Amino acid sequence: MTTETPTAPGNLPPRIVSPPPGPAARALIERLAAVECPAITARRDRRRAAGGDDPIVWAEATGSNVTDVDGNRYVDLAGGFAVAAIGHRHPEVVAAAHAQLDRLIHTMGDLFPAAEKVHLAETLARLAPGRLSMSILGLSGSDAVEAAIKTALIATGRSRILAFHGGYHGMSLGALGVSGYRASFRQPFASMTPRPELRLPYPDCADCPLGHQYPDCAFACLDQIARILDDPTFGGEDVAALIAEPIQGRGGDIVPPDGWLTRLRDITRERGILLILDEIYTGFGRTGRLFACQHEGVEPDLLCVGKAMGGGAPISACIGTPEVMQAWGRSTGEAIHTSTFLGHPLSAAMASAALSVIVDHDLPARAERVGQRFLEQLRKTLHGHPAVRDVRGRGLMIGIVLQDSHGRAAPGSAVLAMHRLLGQGWIISPGGRDGDVISLAPPMTIDEDLLDAFVEQLPGVLAPCP
Repeated sequence: MTTETPTAPGNLPPRIVSPPPGPAARALIERLAAVECPAITARRDRRRAAGGDDPIVWAEATGSNVTDVDGNRYVDLAGGFAVAAIGHRHPEVVAAAHAQLDRLIHTMGDLFPAAEKVHLAETLARLAPGRLSMSILGLSGSDAVEAAIKTALIATGRSRILAFHGGYHGMSLGALGVSGYRASFRQPFASMTPRPELRLPYPDCADCPLGHQYPDCAFACLDQIARILDDPTFGGEDVAALIAEPIQGRGGDIVPPDGWLTRLRDITRERGILLILDEIYTGFGRTGRLFACQHEGVEPDLLCVGKAMGGGAPISACIGTPEVMQAWGRSTGEAIHTSTFLGHPLSAAMASAALSVIVDHDLPARAERVGQRFLEQLRKTLHGHPAVRDVRGRGLMIGIVLQDSHGRAAPGSAVLAMHRLLGQGWIISPGGRDGDVISLAPPMTIDEDLLDAFVEQLPGVLAPCP
């Protein structure tokens, strides 16, 4: 095992030859708009309302670099929504994909599995924390969350799942029911999604939802959760599980204080409630540990993973303890949870290769080291900047919270920053419930010189909203 960066191309600085989006991108987006649901076509109206334009269209990606159809080269500091944790098109993943394409692309889900599915499931059992050793594979983060919800309901015989305000768990109907990111995502489908009768307070200590100050609060947010669950008028005895992100991703890169996750585990265990940890974003090294829950040695009952797991291929998993997973029982007929592409051989082979890269090169350790340096540089450089309210994160998962010229919240400011940075050759993702957080999740293999260059350019790009 080595902590050195695996040899891979794709660590070149930005190069803008045609202000994005260029003519080739514009033409392709016009064609796409004619045949795709208008709500999906890169949210054109929202972009333009925020002072932006049509999106770029990717043509090629390698390592930390993305090239668009107009010949511009970018540095992907969003990591393809944290999927490209080992960089885009890593050579070992590409080789595994080519070898698999020559043998077998598709099989028949759970009816006739491929050897690649078996190997991946064994790898997940070996890597997952504690006794988490039995998995249900899927193709997306939503798939993993849906599998976790079903498992919790079957294992407990209860009917309610609790979640946190600001939590993002996917866009399928079941996942929407436990997502607290934006009510507008759920409202059109309210008749088909579970009614969110309660959203628990997530510990954003920079802006505490309960108005407290850490550490004087003594985890008042957790005390409130315990009181709610113990209140006989609430019906806590029917709560099957609580789902949480160890660090909220899309909700704004919010890092709970040390000890919060441990106390949350205790609260759920004492009441016979399963703990589902959504590590789709944080899993496989992003925060400086293979899984973010390992920072506190917490073992959930169910763990949802995806994104970085596939090395670019669509694949996910819900991993549970044997006791919880065995509650499904033995099938007495057709499977009550399966899919056509369950354990898809090509995705499974790519995932196994990606996980080998992460483990063999100890990329979590690199993410911790490089991420700490990156975070410190950002904090030092942006200290006192009128457009910046906070810089936070863990490992290579970092959020820059923006504000207006009066020091107030600035909804949509990160969307505007995204457009400005794109023009300089940097790809970031806007985050936070109000779109006011610059979310950074670069590949764990990124060259530190690129991060240094970004830190140097960032202050001049940011400008406080009026």
